Amino acid sequence: MALEQVGGSLDYGTAFIVAGGVVYEIIAANCSSPQTTELNASTRADTLMKWVNLGMVQAAVFIGVAMLIDRKHRWAILGGGLTAGVFMYGLYGHAKASGLASDLPGTETW
Repeated sequence: MALEQVGGSLDYGTAFIVAGGVVYEIIAANCSSPQTTELNASTRADTLMKWVNLGMVQAAVFIGVAMLIDRKHRWAILGGGLTAGVFMYGLYGHAKASGLASDLPGTETW
């Protein structure tokens, strides 16, 4: 059964989840994990955050295009994208701060 035939709030919930998933996937495709960011913040924090920022730009483009294509669900798409973006940026920001505050050695050697 097509989603349009189901009707109701399922359409908006699906759009929200898909938009959020796209943001997570785009950032994950561009970055190491927050754990790696934390463990190696002393040597790679700036580089890792550069890729998080570039991933956020890419995610914003995808969310924007999706909103233009699917105007009926644009607010759910925006909500899902923003929610995932805030969570992911927060995770990486916390990982960077925690790693820089830690005196433990990283996992990489140069």
